[in-house]
Amino acid sequence: MEVVIGEHRFKGIHDQWISTEKENPFTGLDEFLAKYFGKHILIFIAYDVKNHIEDLQTNHKNDIGFPLIHCIIPAKNYSFKGFKPGKKISDNHIQFEPKTSKKNYLETIGKIKNHIQKGDFYEANFCYEWVSNVENFNAKNVFEKLSNLTQAPYKVYADLEHHYVLSASPELFLKKRGDRLFSSPIKGTRKRMANESSDNQIKKELRENAKERAENIMIVDLVRNDLSKIAKRDSVKVEELCQVYTFKNIHQMISTISCDMKKNVTFSDIIKATFPMGSMTGAPKVRVMELMDQYEPSRRGLYSGSIGLIKPNGDFDLNVVIRTLIYNKAKQLLSFHVGGAITIQSSAEEEYEETLTKAASLFKACEND
Repeated sequence: MEVVIGEHRFKGIHDQWISTEKENPFTGLDEFLAKYFGKHILIFIAYDVKNHIEDLQTNHKNDIGFPLIHCIIPAKNYSFKGFKPGKKISDNHIQFEPKTSKKNYLETIGKIKNHIQKGDFYEANFCYEWVSNVENFNAKNVFEKLSNLTQAPYKVYADLEHHYVLSASPELFLKKRGDRLFSSPIKGTRKRMANESSDNQIKKELRENAKERAENIMIVDLVRNDLSKIAKRDSVKVEELCQVYTFKNIHQMISTISCDMKKNVTFSDIIKATFPMGSMTGAPKVRVMELMDQYEPSRRGLYSGSIGLIKPNGDFDLNVVIRTLIYNKAKQLLSFHVGGAITIQSSAEEEYEETLTKAASLFKACEND
């Protein structure tokens, strides 16, 4: 086992806990976290934990086979300064196939907008999967390339018993510092331009785009509501609203919401109140999750979930699992999802193009060296 999160590099397993889909994961989770309070704890939370928070189910097969929750107490902790150069990925480019065609994607967006028109919900995050069968997957090389392409702040490399997980996430789900919680949902994406003037114009357009701002503000309201369940009275605050941040490959519109937590709130209490993150569901959450399971072509699995590090003092950083490659070692199956927020103003063609923008760095990282 080897996991890289931020500047930390963890190796070996002192102990671990894996939740199954048939049991309520939260009892076992809190027991495990209490047992190892004061240690570094790695945690992987799959999207389908939602089924144990709300009265929901998932109808798709678990092809990638990632567990609901996986907690690891690492044996050793090092500082991470990069991997040594390895072998080439393969003789050929890794070729991905989408689980839905462009035609089906466009038709589905039309159906989702019909739901919005009828008042079933007012924003939905619709996602689809790309897959490839890869015999010799050089995870470290791909991770290094993906990191260089994106310079994402919440990146993760994980070499687990049955899976590789390579995440270049730009999004913070939750950050805990003492009794304060912070969440920074992303809604609004634009591709970087090579020309500085054009790039600045694209950034300005994103900042002023009424549709993107409306999407972002809807999710801010949802996050405020989620945090209020565990927050001290009148402590939920919007720290930043619709700020545009520039990454190496894209511009993103990000807001930040914070709160002061009530006393005796457990980690499971926090997850039950806030998971899945609003930026990956839509609003209202439960109805959207129910319907997206019907329209999406495959199970999200770890995508739309969270990976993070709980520190010895109880503080933690949890990312949003987006821009993430997941590889099942036994099946030799490589997968990633992309998606976006759909509102009544959405153009199906533009939404499809945005998914390709989000996928671009993942495609490029898997090209032959």
